[in-house]
Amino acid sequence: MIPFKRLLGLACLPLITHAASIEVKLDTKEQGAPINPMIYGQFIEHLGRCIYGGIWAEMLEDRKFYFEVTPDYAPYTQLVDTEFPVVGASPWEVVGPAAGLEMVVEDSFVGDHTPHLRAGTGLRQHDLSWQAGRGYEGYVWLKGTSPGITRVTLLLEGGGHAQPFDFVVTGEDYQKFYFHLVATTGSAKGTLAVEVTAGAALVGTVSLMPDDNIRGMRADTIALLQELDAPIYRWPGGNFVSGYDWRDGVGDRDRRPPRRNPAWEGVEHNDFGTDEFMDFCRLVGAEPVVTANMGFGDAYSAAQWVEYCNAGGETVGGRMRIENGTTAPFDVELWCVGNEMWGTWQLGYMHLDQYTLKHNRAAQAMWDVDPDLVLVGSGDIRSRSQRLNSDRERGWSEGMLQDSADYMTHLSEHFYAGRTPWQPENVREPVEDHVTRIVEFIKFIADGHRELQSGIPELEGRVMPIAMTEWNYWHREYVYGELGCIYELQDALGIAAGLHEYYRQSDLVQMAYYAQTVNVIGAIKTTDTAAEFATTGLVLKLYRAHFGEIPLILDRDFGVLDVTAALDDDGRVLTLAVMNPQATAVTVELDLGETRFGKEAERHWIGGPTAESFNTPGAARQVDEFSDSVPTATGLSVPALSATIFRIPLK
Repeated sequence: MIPFKRLLGLACLPLITHAASIEVKLDTKEQGAPINPMIYGQFIEHLGRCIYGGIWAEMLEDRKFYFEVTPDYAPYTQLVDTEFPVVGASPWEVVGPAAGLEMVVEDSFVGDHTPHLRAGTGLRQHDLSWQAGRGYEGYVWLKGTSPGITRVTLLLEGGGHAQPFDFVVTGEDYQKFYFHLVATTGSAKGTLAVEVTAGAALVGTVSLMPDDNIRGMRADTIALLQELDAPIYRWPGGNFVSGYDWRDGVGDRDRRPPRRNPAWEGVEHNDFGTDEFMDFCRLVGAEPVVTANMGFGDAYSAAQWVEYCNAGGETVGGRMRIENGTTAPFDVELWCVGNEMWGTWQLGYMHLDQYTLKHNRAAQAMWDVDPDLVLVGSGDIRSRSQRLNSDRERGWSEGMLQDSADYMTHLSEHFYAGRTPWQPENVREPVEDHVTRIVEFIKFIADGHRELQSGIPELEGRVMPIAMTEWNYWHREYVYGELGCIYELQDALGIAAGLHEYYRQSDLVQMAYYAQTVNVIGAIKTTDTAAEFATTGLVLKLYRAHFGEIPLILDRDFGVLDVTAALDDDGRVLTLAVMNPQATAVTVELDLGETRFGKEAERHWIGGPTAESFNTPGAARQVDEFSDSVPTATGLSVPALSATIFRIPLK
């Protein structure tokens, strides 16, 4: 994913003086195309603390020893001055004589090497967070290499639990030793140490999780995601997928090879793979969307991944899934074919004319496995504007529609707006301008496709639906790890306005995946011990829960306010949404013509004291969601600095 500067020539919503009231006229018979619930989708990627540190409950860094353990303990190489630095070297510190440690390459437990410890030498990892009264569970794989008795002591320090765990290890094969403890005190600087006290041993892998984890996932994060109620999740990338081999992420979790993250920083543990993603989707009540690797990947690998997810034991991939413990297919219907293949930063980038051939071969191979797949191609309408102003041959979306229209069901688009490090004017702008940025991009992409697609003969008059598979604000500074920015109330108001624009484009935009769900540029932020909705997560939750399904067409000239409306699918409730970026409340006078409505309306909104207010995990919310009932006869009151939805019964 990549953000880009504000496009020139796009008009902001017209400014008006801060009026005390506005009139909204609606005709319930003037309806747009039904809103596809997939516009409330989400996107998770193996980037920063989105999965590891956000969704996945593992507390240890580099638990499989991807990095060589050396006497030079200096694990952090990025974001070193923040609470969540990025590991760029081994996070394991040698305890005792360094001569007692050897990284054994031959017949390693997993990956390239396994630590071998002799008596008196150990390894320890710092910066672990304990919570008083909370239970923790873990295990370590050990194999004795001494002819005598081998004893390994495991000690967790800093949580008030001083009782060590002693394991007597044999040399026949690796053994898995479990341990459990309850911390008696809290600490943000706890330590886990593994030391050989007699004999010698190989240390295969180590794991440590809070004992309330849900099949390896953080209970607090999962609870918020269940509240968010997104209907669909895209995974595993993002730029990450173009260097990802899905086979690394299946089978025995402890034997899956650790890798360097191919697109971002840090280690890819491969603990969260295809099976875990499917389990995750079941937990949060969502449908899975898998993105196939069209960077360093190929048609055969993509088709085999479809087999793993959807086919029976007569196929190579289906047999692998069954051997890994899942007999029934996952039945993944929706697949993205590649990610941002138009970008020169993308692993495996190639010229458009070559890429469309690759896309077509992969799509056909995937359809040969499962002809019912919904396939999303990789598009970029912005490159058309660049072509029109230069000597470029074709824009990327243009070429995909011309060469690959028969090999996809949707075409993707991405955009990011905000205070990014790529913008020279990395400064704040007025709130009234900031909240329009998302709307501007959506409208630019939709208008561009309406114009472009009407002139593509290969479409034969049909419309190629758009899947906005990544969209969001993207800011500095990074507080929650790599790309982990804070979202303020004004960002939530901009996301609300963006949803309004999706409703206005409901005939064309059929999917939208907010990127990314946890930490990073996400809707939920976590520390080691707490999880909380960012402001943008609250607004996405609000609209998912309360806005209607059948959009109504109305005049959108409400100045700095963004107003939209819809009917519930049974036509009995009108939902009216108002995004108010002003520091003063506004009253809406509603005119429905001959349609009568009830005397009271439900009012649901998110708001906070200032446009710069934001939420912090573990602290009281500055921005929150509220609900009450209000009379309709005296106008509908929209709080200052709010995104507000009214649910009004119709008679």
